[in-house]
Amino acid sequence: MRSSFGTAAPGTAEPESRIPVAVHASDPITREGALSQLRQHPVIDLREETETGPDTVALLISETLDEAALSRLRRLVRSEGARAVLVVSMIRETELLDVIECGVGAIVWRHEATAHRLVQAVVAASRGDGDLPADLLGRLISQVGSLHRTASSHPGAPSSGLAPREVDVLRLVAEGLDTGEIASKLSYSERTVKNVMHGLTTRLHLRNRAHAVAHALREGYI
Repeated sequence: MRSSFGTAAPGTAEPESRIPVAVHASDPITREGALSQLRQHPVIDLREETETGPDTVALLISETLDEAALSRLRRLVRSEGARAVLVVSMIRETELLDVIECGVGAIVWRHEATAHRLVQAVVAASRGDGDLPADLLGRLISQVGSLHRTASSHPGAPSSGLAPREVDVLRLVAEGLDTGEIASKLSYSERTVKNVMHGLTTRLHLRNRAHAVAHALREGYI
């Protein structure tokens, strides 16, 4: 089971143009396996690892998230401007928030990494949406809530200044609702929901919807 922070439907709808994807893995066998799963899909435009850039989705596959893998993620997202999908077997509690704040909005467990599942995550990342396994979402909420309770005992921390309707939208995003469902719940148009998300992520320099949810949780808004 997974929880989507964006507009992607359970079945992958093809975007208007192909998505450039660069696969990064620690060994050639793993990389070739991912390439073979993605190669035949019409929405995917496979690129070399050296072609990662602002318009590219970087698919990083790792057994565990060691310091080398985390550093590579930071470089891909922060230095090269790529959207990132992380495929990993496990993530420790201490690593989860680092991954989200690094700018990774889509995470896939390795044992669930079918071709269909990988394409779903790539499409979500290309749109700036989030796509997290449901169990990771629960862990994220728990961890950030704990951090907020600790921070609340130290008054004087700066406020993120979220508007009430931004909080309303983020609360529903955190529950896994897509754009259409959020619009229906709040009696907004889908365009309004998208504008709310774009405005707050731009203003607060947040990288994607998952990062926005983590930020709102950390600040105690949701």
